[in-house]
Amino acid sequence: MPTYTVTVANLSLSPQQKSQIAEAITAAHNAQTGAPRFFAQVLFSAANEGDHFVGGKVNTAPQVYVHGLVREGRSIEIKQALMSQMLEEIAHIVGIKAEDVWIYLHDIPATQMIEFGRFLPAPGDEAEWEKGMSPEKRASLLKQPR
Repeated sequence: MPTYTVTVANLSLSPQQKSQIAEAITAAHNAQTGAPRFFAQVLFSAANEGDHFVGGKVNTAPQVYVHGLVREGRSIEIKQALMSQMLEEIAHIVGIKAEDVWIYLHDIPATQMIEFGRFLPAPGDEAEWEKGMSPEKRASLLKQPR
């Protein structure tokens, strides 16, 4: 956790842009929440032409939607700082106005999520939880940039 789904409408992202967005989201989540970088995962999808409506009408403007599922227990200030950082970076990477990037965060209790085969810890308890991983999994995750 967290899981961020990035959906685009009326634009295509290059592999480089996807990588940059994934890095921006991961870095923002790590910086604002203190959670390990390896917790963040980012998934991409695109709406087909004619499948995106705003106000009941087909939308033709390029837009990016970020839906984040995050562990509950963080302040509004932390969540708004996280969203603001992502907003700025994503708009810059994609080359669209900030008003065309929409971000939603949904809190989920850690007791209702399993990752790496175990229930997730409460925010702030990641270091102790990480020690319970298998040596192989921990080594593979620790090789990634933090």
